[in-house]
Amino acid sequence: METWVRFSAQSQAKERVFRAAQYACTLLGYTLQKGGAAAQLLTTIKQLEAHLSLSRKLMRLGNSAESLEAAKRAVHLSDCVLRLCITVSHLNRAMYFACDNLLWAGKTGLLPRLDQDKWSQRSFRYYLFALILNLTRDMYEIYGLMERERRNTSAKAHLSGAVENGQSPSAPSSCTSVCTARLQQQLRLLTAVLRSNPPLLLDTLKNLCDVFIPLDKLGLYQTGPGFVGACGLTSSVLSILTVLYPWLKLKP
Repeated sequence: METWVRFSAQSQAKERVFRAAQYACTLLGYTLQKGGAAAQLLTTIKQLEAHLSLSRKLMRLGNSAESLEAAKRAVHLSDCVLRLCITVSHLNRAMYFACDNLLWAGKTGLLPRLDQDKWSQRSFRYYLFALILNLTRDMYEIYGLMERERRNTSAKAHLSGAVENGQSPSAPSSCTSVCTARLQQQLRLLTAVLRSNPPLLLDTLKNLCDVFIPLDKLGLYQTGPGFVGACGLTSSVLSILTVLYPWLKLKP
């Protein structure tokens, strides 16, 4: 299995380039349709998008094994929240890739009787649940880093004499002022945390973009092909960046 995992990892960069091209076609087709382009041109773009999608499915053959291996590694994480989110996310990705492999076999004629609509819906459900777990993991890490940053800021303020013992701060003039001050503090902490953790920022943005794709395909929150294409293209570019610059990939 390890040999196959190493082999499939080599095709990930190409698959992400094909993914970016596929969603670029989706966005381009939507834009041209809105602009009143010729029907023949729109048909050509849709065919190219379909060919890119089928090529991606071929490149993802065997990715279930890689996801299972990643789940086995995640089981040994010490943090229980990260262990749960990452392990279950990889298991769902393994099921998503398995459904995707069946769809590839159906589209190529190897399984002519395969109900492609049913298996497509199943694959997107697994994909959506994996993305929800990934976002949960991102929010958990952001919250933990914000708490650490808050403690560090309070300690520095205490050491510098900014907070004097025995004196209570002046009360804000209204509840609105209190909420505004707290919101500004949270935004400053969030900005500081994300600025100092580019891998976490990229992973969060990528998952936020990706989550709209299965939501639209499953009919849970329909946004249209233009928005889906833009989100898919953005997340693909972010994924390519993590391949070009491995230090940008969120670990574990």
